Amino acid sequence: MIINKAYRRLATLLCGAVLAAGLGAGVSTPAQAGMGNTASTYGLLPMDVASAQGLSLFNAQASALYYNPAYLTRDPRGELTLGMMHAAQELRAASQGSPSGGSPVTREGDVLSDAPSQQVLIAMKTDLTDLTKFNHPLYFAFIAGVEKYGEEMLAFNSQTSTEGQFFQYGRQPLFLNLGGGVELFNGITGGASAHVSLRSDATLVASADLAGNTQYERLDVTARPVIRPVVSVNFEWGKVFCGNNDRCGFLGDLETALAFRGHTEARTSVESNITIPGTVVDPGITLLIDTLDSYQPDIYSAGLLYHLSDRFRLALAVEQQNWQDLEDKLDRDTIKDQANVALKDIVVPRIGAEWTVNDSLILTAGAAWQESPLESLQTPDVNYLDSDKTIVGVGASWIVRNPPVLAFPLRLDFGYQFQRLEKREFELTTTRPGVTNPYETVSADGEANIFSGSITVKF
Repeated sequence: MIINKAYRRLATLLCGAVLAAGLGAGVSTPAQAGMGNTASTYGLLPMDVASAQGLSLFNAQASALYYNPAYLTRDPRGELTLGMMHAAQELRAASQGSPSGGSPVTREGDVLSDAPSQQVLIAMKTDLTDLTKFNHPLYFAFIAGVEKYGEEMLAFNSQTSTEGQFFQYGRQPLFLNLGGGVELFNGITGGASAHVSLRSDATLVASADLAGNTQYERLDVTARPVIRPVVSVNFEWGKVFCGNNDRCGFLGDLETALAFRGHTEARTSVESNITIPGTVVDPGITLLIDTLDSYQPDIYSAGLLYHLSDRFRLALAVEQQNWQDLEDKLDRDTIKDQANVALKDIVVPRIGAEWTVNDSLILTAGAAWQESPLESLQTPDVNYLDSDKTIVGVGASWIVRNPPVLAFPLRLDFGYQFQRLEKREFELTTTRPGVTNPYETVSADGEANIFSGSITVKF
């Protein structure tokens, strides 16, 4: 009994201490662990948010680096962008009763999570042609994001839950992407970038007494980058077939984009070995944890853009998100392996429109529908919840042609997005002995309001 209590206390302390040490200073724990990231769940810059990512494949700003780096070539000017995003979600799970006649959960309300995501972004795009001996435009860009308006660079949360936890919503504090684009042939451009995430490893060896006080500790922590590719190609059919958009009729106003974004994940591994003199001798108690968070699947994207006039653009895009690949990773996750999560690949349609009202004002709108990739209605102990989503957005851009002080135009962007999660019932289950499953049925739904703003200086 005493040894078991000591072990449980040590396990709790070691997990918290090692994970905190491995993830760096300034870390705070998110309200829940979410398999998703900011860029694919909400969008990066205001135009991506406002168009529900319907125009993201055809956005010439620095966020093209993540969605379609080939489109960096469309605007030869350099730019520096500072942006902020506030995503406020209210995710609910209303109890529908306890089929087993009793529940291990004491609920204080239906709201499971209302913790916001608050990111600050910095991005830059520039032409590196002068660095080479070739007179051929070469564009480079980077974009980085930090959570809690710059106060939280890293965070990690992987957990089980008796009340349920939403599958895709959570914070991804560190976002880093860099790469570039180049014209391959007349009307055909290509681009590539690297998305950087971290793999953290921690090892702790210590001696402890039965109260959980450690001594003779040795702690080793490493964090290494994991790089995943983003590649794309863009076609301006007027230039490809006619050499000049103005002489090609329908094709002159048509563009196509194809892109691939490799899967990313934040993963942490913890290995500890504890001895208790006189009670637990060497090699002692071993604690092994290998778990992941903030997962994004492989995403294949295709889009069509049509210029209805010189001032109006309409885009249709479709994404295939390969969530099923995550099943094997969760089976190897020491926190979630008992959940037996069943997932499916999904197709996400998007539509976006842009109206250039005049030389100073641009209006943007978009919509998307995303089916839930989560097939399991029961995921023991982990108790994932997820629903189909309807997404709509609106936004505006104001271009100041002759700003005070600055020698180049200034662009101010604002975007708003609303996400509605449809109601869906789940059964909460556990592997704890003595509990009849399912111990509770819940109806999951919710909504998210996303506000995004940025300021861009062209040079």
